[in-house]
Amino acid sequence: MSTATPPKTTGPLARREARLAWGLLLPTILSVSLVVVLPLLSIFWISFKPIGLADLRPPAPVVRESLRGRPEAPGDPADLQYRLRNSSQDKPILGVTLTDTIPEGLVLGELDPRCSLDDATLTCDFGDLEGGQREEVEIPATVEAAYFENGIDADESEPVMTGSSDNILINGQFTLDNFVRIFDSDEFFTVLWATVFYTVFGTVGALVVGLFAAMLLNKSFKGQGFLRGLYLFPYVAPVIAVAFTWVTLFDPFSGSANALLVQMGIIDQPINFFGQRPLALIMVTVFEVWRYFPLSFLFILARMQSIDTDMYEAADMDGASPFQQFWFLSLPQLLGILSVLFLLRFIWTFNKFDDIFLLTGGSAGTRTLTVSVYEQAFAVGNIGAGAAVAVVIFCVLLVFSIFFLKYVSREEGL
Repeated sequence: MSTATPPKTTGPLARREARLAWGLLLPTILSVSLVVVLPLLSIFWISFKPIGLADLRPPAPVVRESLRGRPEAPGDPADLQYRLRNSSQDKPILGVTLTDTIPEGLVLGELDPRCSLDDATLTCDFGDLEGGQREEVEIPATVEAAYFENGIDADESEPVMTGSSDNILINGQFTLDNFVRIFDSDEFFTVLWATVFYTVFGTVGALVVGLFAAMLLNKSFKGQGFLRGLYLFPYVAPVIAVAFTWVTLFDPFSGSANALLVQMGIIDQPINFFGQRPLALIMVTVFEVWRYFPLSFLFILARMQSIDTDMYEAADMDGASPFQQFWFLSLPQLLGILSVLFLLRFIWTFNKFDDIFLLTGGSAGTRTLTVSVYEQAFAVGNIGAGAAVAVVIFCVLLVFSIFFLKYVSREEGL
């Protein structure tokens, strides 16, 4: 039995269509590269370099020029002063030179040995400036009438500084100290566990609550539109407002929740919901579920309303219970959207920073990997260590996404 040979698609027309397709895709590819790929590569680059906040700006010579003496009439003496410093406290700047244009009418006297004057151009060579080094040059001068006639001050012409320094951002110095510092820390696995707990239970909780809400509002009844809009409130409300509301509501001293529980006799003394372990981690996870279940609710409800109702009518005639209808009819139809939502919500929750930072600031056992990025990079000032934590987050999410798409989504038929 012979098999048909597929037609070749390498003709002139196919090549022209391929070039057109790549031409249309090129703007998108460039945009994605600029927005996603380049920042990602920069994070990987920084994670292998010993960079602090002070290293983000490379060492540079800083100069301040002033004319001392306040001359008021021709012939008055003055002093032209330059004060230099190295902007870095520990890195040298090599071959530092200063070039300035002397205004007309300002006659310089004896020059500093490091300086020379060519017409109206003053040049000074300071050699190498060590970290934190300061230099001062003071040149006596005499003011003539032309200085006042032109109305130009000596410090109006900005001096030009030159010099070379080692920029740690672009040099070839690399290190694994950032990753060693992270993995050698006793807190790393505690932080990883808090991140996994927050992500898994926050994601699953949001899906379960969203599924339950979609089942409640899948039937038509009076006031259905109002309830659907009300369900969206946690998701559309500003995160700062709702986080502040939760913190105030569960405050151990003035919170309404504690006052109600004490008056009902459920507890003897107020509970610090966001200030003690492990309750704080549970509370931020509950907040995550409450805030983001509307997203799952919208997608699940849209999918449920597209399911053919004839199946449920046939199941009713066969005597299937509501649970059996849900388990054998609804759930198989929802597995596709549930798996997609689980993947997206897992990635978003794993990267979540603002909710936890606003509720607890990462204290009381709620410090996640994203909070560690902030603390390492800005609180401690170690940009390299913060970038290393970000690389760990990326690797964890990459492994999870590959595993999910290769095994879990295949079982769901995606």
